[in-house]
Parts: sequence; structure tokens; C-alpha cells
Amino acid sequence: MQSYLHNMPGFLFDDIIFGPVRSRRLGLSLGINLLPLHSKHCSFNCIYCECGWTPQDQAHPKLPARTEVSIYLEQRLKELRTEDYLPDAITYAGNGEPTLHPEFAGTVDDTISLRDKYAPQARVAVLSNSSMIHQPDVFAALQKLDDNILKLDAGSEIMFNLINNPVSPVNFTGLIESLKKFQGDLMIQSMFLRGNFKGQAVDNTTPEEVDLWIARLLEIIPKTVMIYPIARATPLHNIEKIPVTELELIAEKVRKTGLKVQVYQ
Repeated sequence: MQSYLHNMPGFLFDDIIFGPVRSRRLGLSLGINLLPLHSKHCSFNCIYCECGWTPQDQAHPKLPARTEVSIYLEQRLKELRTEDYLPDAITYAGNGEPTLHPEFAGTVDDTISLRDKYAPQARVAVLSNSSMIHQPDVFAALQKLDDNILKLDAGSEIMFNLINNPVSPVNFTGLIESLKKFQGDLMIQSMFLRGNFKGQAVDNTTPEEVDLWIARLLEIIPKTVMIYPIARATPLHNIEKIPVTELELIAEKVRKTGLKVQVYQ
């Protein structure tokens, strides 16, 4: 079952397999947490992350083993089938960036096999920040998923660094090039917000920033674009939640390009 550990603010999942939970994007979703159970592990330090700030010391995180993940997933799927409560999706999410797990590719193969056996109607999905897609094994594993949902919160490198605040420097142009290599077999998720960070204004809703973001989307050509506002407490306290009416105006600009887009509340 789902449980939380408060992280001032935010929460952490303290199970390898959690839920199912109701997802804004995926329906009834059974989560897989490949990250530490009592701390966040991520390549980004996003100012809006529901898990809180990324710890400075991430040198030796305790990650669940591939076999452990498989055992717990099979057990939970058996329970849910008995309860007639099978999920719409099985989703890699949890306490940070799932593709950082060194056996991510292997766990994807295990998950697809278990999905086929116990819940063939369920889609296998990932919620990823895109930071590891340059790795060949991660790229290949993501191509096997039904819903390859990758983050792109900004069209400019300056805004990307302010919002996503990478733990180590990221080549933003290289990240866009890696997203393009999926040849449209991906979904883009984008958070819109306003605030102030490190003495600089953070706002990816301005006409200039929206136009730059759309230009990136037109390079990537995703299957669909998911636009959403903040839904939970954020580690940076001055962030403004963008009204849905404003998000719909941004979405309409995307629709005019021919791309599919959905606004989530």
C-alpha cells in the first residue's frame, strides 16, 4: 500500500512497489520505485519537486536489487488480480530519477514479462527527467515502454537550468538531440510555473519562453505533450501555480502547430 515520509515539504515513497494510485496522466497506476526508500536520488534538483530537494551526498545510494523488484512486483500483481483491481498502468516513478538505477534496462524486461502474465491490459510507463537518455541501454529500454514520458520544462538553456537545477552540468543542446532520436516515440511532460530562484525570475510562461519551448517540441515531434501545473507542496516556497485557463492558452499555441497536447489540473 502507499505510504509517505515527509521531506519538508514533499513526500517519499517507502515501498519498492506502491499503490495503485490515481494518476493525473495514467489512470490507476501501480508504481515502481527503483530509488532509495528513505531519501531522494536524482540527477536534477527541480525547484518544484514533490520529493523535496536532492541531497548533496548521493555517492552510495542503497537501491533495490533487480531480483527484489521483480519479486515484489509479481507479489503485488497477484494480489491485485485476486482483488479484481488491476492497474491501467505500471509506472516507473518514485523518489527521484528511475533511469539512474544501474539495472534499469533489466527491470524493464522483467516488468514487461510480469505485465504480460498478470495484467496484459496495463501499459508500462516511465516518468523520467530525460537526463540519462544518452545512455544506449537506457535509450533502448525506454523504447520498449508503452508510455515513454520524458520531461522538458523549458525551451531555453537558462530557464532549464533555473527550473530543473541539474546536480551536474547538462548539455541542453545534447539533451534535445537525444530526445529527437526517439523519432516521435515519446511523450513530453512540461511543468509551467513562476517564481524566483537564486535571485533570478523564473517564468516559463512568457511568450518568448513558450515560443522557444514550442520550437523544441517541433524538433522532437512527440506523440503528445502533457502540460500541468504544480499539484503538491514544493521545496521552493515562492512558486506560483499557473491557472488552468492560462495553461489552456499555451496548449492552444501547441495545437496550432499540429501537435497533440493535453492540459492536466
